[in-house]
Amino acid sequence: MNCTDLQKPFDDQGFVHCRSFFSPDQIASVRTEVDRVIRDVVPQMPPEQVFYEQTSDHSTLKQLQNLHLHDPFFAALINEGPVRQLAEQLLGHSVTPCNLQYFNKPPGTGLPTPPHQDGYYFKLSPCLAITLWLALENVDAQNGCVRYVIGSHRETMRPHGQTGTLGFSQGITDYPTADDLAREIACPAEAGDLLAHHALTIHRADGNRSSHRTRQALGFIFYDDRAQQNTGAWQTYQETLHRQLKQEGKI
Repeated sequence: MNCTDLQKPFDDQGFVHCRSFFSPDQIASVRTEVDRVIRDVVPQMPPEQVFYEQTSDHSTLKQLQNLHLHDPFFAALINEGPVRQLAEQLLGHSVTPCNLQYFNKPPGTGLPTPPHQDGYYFKLSPCLAITLWLALENVDAQNGCVRYVIGSHRETMRPHGQTGTLGFSQGITDYPTADDLAREIACPAEAGDLLAHHALTIHRADGNRSSHRTRQALGFIFYDDRAQQNTGAWQTYQETLHRQLKQEGKI
């Protein structure tokens, strides 16, 4: 891990790029465990936590939710060690691990991730949370790198509406403004790099235009312990979303 002097850029930009956070050997180990979970654990996971670009084609797996609740390796990965430590460092407070997600954009079928603010999904007051995105392989503009709007974490929550995108059901409805485009920056990453962003930071990603490359990553979500979740609003949103996805045949 090679991450120094991250606080100021995180506070100023709303995100940071920490290169070589995991070594090649560590990433190889994590990828082995991901493959194991996809093979052995996913068949037992609830359907509302397993998303495919094409429901009938399991080679188009795009997202897994709550890996830490289904496997001890990933429970340790989010609850202990350097990822949680960095989350607490950047937020300046103790945190609660809330979700460990697997993301992929399959070649040719991986759809764009709509512009959004993670905090819209979290229903927190105040909106104090952080997402740390670990690249499991090289990511660039061709296979869908993350794009951030610099400084957007210092602004209010933007209006969101339904997107029709599985796994990212809500997106910013007034994006992009000219100011958004002027401040947007692409963040290519190499395997082992870690991107960390505030829950209010606007971000998105293009689809995977590659014919053969995947775009695999893990997303770690931590809530600042000073934040309170509106559990009623969160549960209502989740129940409505799951009902809608089942009706549409997406899960």
